[in-house]
Amino acid sequence: MLGDEPARGWFLDPGAARRIARELLERLGFPLDPDARVEGLARAEQQMVEIAKAFRTAPKVLVLDEPTASLTEREARRLLALVDQLKARGVGILYITHRMGEIRRIGDRVTVLRDGKKIATVPASTSEDELVRLMTGRAIEQIFPPLPAVPEGPPVLRAQELTTRSGSVLGASFQLRAGEILGFAGLVGSGKSEAARAVFGVEPLAAGRVWLDGAPVEPLAPASMLARGVLYLPPDRREEGLAMMRPARENMTMAALDRPELGPGPWLGRFKEARLAHELARRIELRPANPERAVELFSGGNQQKVLFARALARPVRLLMLDEPTVGVDMATRASLYRLIVELAEKGTAILLVSSDLPEILHLSHRVLVFHRGRIRAELEGAAIGEEAVLQHFFEREAA
Repeated sequence: MLGDEPARGWFLDPGAARRIARELLERLGFPLDPDARVEGLARAEQQMVEIAKAFRTAPKVLVLDEPTASLTEREARRLLALVDQLKARGVGILYITHRMGEIRRIGDRVTVLRDGKKIATVPASTSEDELVRLMTGRAIEQIFPPLPAVPEGPPVLRAQELTTRSGSVLGASFQLRAGEILGFAGLVGSGKSEAARAVFGVEPLAAGRVWLDGAPVEPLAPASMLARGVLYLPPDRREEGLAMMRPARENMTMAALDRPELGPGPWLGRFKEARLAHELARRIELRPANPERAVELFSGGNQQKVLFARALARPVRLLMLDEPTVGVDMATRASLYRLIVELAEKGTAILLVSSDLPEILHLSHRVLVFHRGRIRAELEGAAIGEEAVLQHFFEREAA
């Protein structure tokens, strides 16, 4: 309601505001409590609030910048249907996205930008292969690298009957081997992200245990997990992942400050840290390649690269990536995908939490589908497909 609050005379009308908000959220299909504080909402839920705010007005032109970046397929489809309604009413839509399906679904014309320059304006009917080539300078088959074979061996990670205090995860059990990429899929609020956070010790557990290389982890806390070679990269880089006003150098190396190669002893060797930061900037293709620049001055894609660099700054036995490509361009995605597969090839166990279905389908050896806090299905190899995954997203709700 901000900026357009309903009132009775000189006074605000909170009852009317609540009623209007509830009706708007129901029309959009967003499962939100109008009285919930925004600071307590997940990133995807905050995105829903932003979208609802835009649809509260009657605009002549509506600019949507990555509106579905944190939404699942179902929520995205609902939003696109509303965009169609606005188009039919004569509203001009400027829609910024990296999702190919959305471009073809609602677009009339597509303008492709790369490195700050206009590359081309083409009809939305242009093939996906051609759009990807214009966006990245690469063919589409080069976006997702082939997955390495998973070596035989005991699991690096074993989680048994994880149940969080909040009830977001209920009795989840899974394991992950070295060199394997395990995908977590599901709707917003399904528990997929909370399960990963619980393993790292961010989400408090009410029950369940975690083993690393066969040994129980106690206490289950970020510091002890990091010391054991486990790293979790959160989905919201601005709020949880990065110190935005600090240099890229500090952000890239902050998880490796205890490493002896950055010594001597308890002291931080500034020259050694700077050398490591420049090497990391080269590996992640940071643009501009200046580790001393404040992170807030980089583009969103380069900020995500800085966050990912932490996984390269120290030996990592298990890497948990929570929505690693939210709001980044196709070229950055291709770069991050290559780094993920390179780590898997070197034996790193990777847990990939993503709401981007193509990402899950192309980057996972196995997929666990979460629904209302529980693991609904496990898919592997040739069984991993769009219809199979989506079936377990919606099956109970359809029933």
